[in-house]
Amino acid sequence: MSDEKVKKKAIATDAGIEIERIYTKAIPVNEDAGQFPFTRGVQQDMYRGKLWTMRQYAGFSTAEESNERYHFLLKQGTTGLSVAFDLPTQIGYDSDHALAEGEVGKAGVAIDSLADMEILFNGIELEKITTSMTINATAAVLLSMYVALAKRQGANLANVSGTIQNDILKEYAARGTYIYPPKPSMKIITDIFAWCAAELPKWNTISVSGYHIREAGADAVQELAFTLADGKAYLEAAISQGLDINVFAKRISFFFNAHNNLFEEVAKFRAARRMWAKITSDLGATDPRAQMLRFHTQTGGSTLTAQQPHNNITRVTIQALAAVLGGTQSLHTNGFDEALALPTEDAARIALRTQQIIAHESGATQTVDPLGGSYYVEWLTAEVERKAWDYITRIDKMGGAVAAIEQGFIQKEIADSAYKYQKDIESTEKIIVGVNKFTLKEPPFDDILTVNDSIRIIQTEKLAALKSNRNASLVQQQLQHLESAARDGSNLMPHILTAVDNYTTLGEISDVLRKVYGEYTGN
Repeated sequence: MSDEKVKKKAIATDAGIEIERIYTKAIPVNEDAGQFPFTRGVQQDMYRGKLWTMRQYAGFSTAEESNERYHFLLKQGTTGLSVAFDLPTQIGYDSDHALAEGEVGKAGVAIDSLADMEILFNGIELEKITTSMTINATAAVLLSMYVALAKRQGANLANVSGTIQNDILKEYAARGTYIYPPKPSMKIITDIFAWCAAELPKWNTISVSGYHIREAGADAVQELAFTLADGKAYLEAAISQGLDINVFAKRISFFFNAHNNLFEEVAKFRAARRMWAKITSDLGATDPRAQMLRFHTQTGGSTLTAQQPHNNITRVTIQALAAVLGGTQSLHTNGFDEALALPTEDAARIALRTQQIIAHESGATQTVDPLGGSYYVEWLTAEVERKAWDYITRIDKMGGAVAAIEQGFIQKEIADSAYKYQKDIESTEKIIVGVNKFTLKEPPFDDILTVNDSIRIIQTEKLAALKSNRNASLVQQQLQHLESAARDGSNLMPHILTAVDNYTTLGEISDVLRKVYGEYTGN
């Protein structure tokens, strides 16, 4: 066969965007950072003025043990806390529930009541630290516990800041820790929007999460498109409840993943800001701060390998650099051992030091949008944006993100992408160092953090003591008020806050709402 007939194999990004050998045509970059549509960043000086918030996602076992880790991280220089909750907490079961067995304290910290929240933040002034909580179906309950604790500390709620993830749509599409059907879940979310606008003005009331969409197998374009489609659905839900987009859109943030294809990830972050500016302005936002896409980034958990785990330090460094070059507002770097277990203190320290080295030694912070104007990066930003808009247009034609989820469209697209990615690894079309190439025979990596099953016993004993010492009749009265509010459509937040303040448990509150709303089965 002649050379002319041999077609060279296309080189493409992880999302399948074909890449030319060289780019020689400039796409004009006329805007400044801090100006609509914010492609180059949401602050004019970006990191020249203030570094991103360095968060380390942590939470395991009991509130006591997690509190120790938080104090450790704060001493190491972390500038914001990010709380991981165990699965029973995420799906509204107290630790003594039969379905909680085997899961208490494993994927995060077990929080059953305000008493646990008091221990979790013991010695930490909530008015002086920002806290991100990865919680969705039970977000209203955990936020109420946090607010109740802040009040007990004497904090001015006008100064309390942080984020609850509160993104239930991606749970139906990608992650699965939902409780109630979509419509009542969206009602609870808009209740939180409205209550925080009046009572907790600095709180980010939702962090629309592409992270878990990506972890489920989506590529970078799908992560961007499905996340912004979800964000658009939340905007429309809030507008339908009479909320002012110029007020509540300021309190929406985003949570993205960062994978190893450095330039594609940077392009994704830049395109995200540009697209969100258009979405918000099309829906009526006129305040520039309501048009800005602010986001937290976490390095890619699904990219970490159990084989040769120290290689993950390099992966995390590339991913963290992509987030910084892409203009993130806060960042969590994974521990190198997280493919095996929860991170040890050594792994958590190295992960934090990775951020600090990028911040203070790499030079990446010295100018705004340092890759802006690159022929390749500007072209790739536009191409990622174009492909993401194609998805959003298809979703809009289906009736929006909720309808697309109900029809299974988003789930299928993610599943197909995950299947292709795995096939590419198995065929070595996609090289994963230490997994399908450059492998070694190595002894088991045994320096890992384990959580004992006895945590459930400890939590159950705490619950028994709590219930014996609280005002049981008052708790029942408050649960009845909550049920009435759920049935008549009132805002639930004041009722949940009063309930948790008197040590009503997360499971008791969730059960009342299950009784009214039912449970979503996905059928």
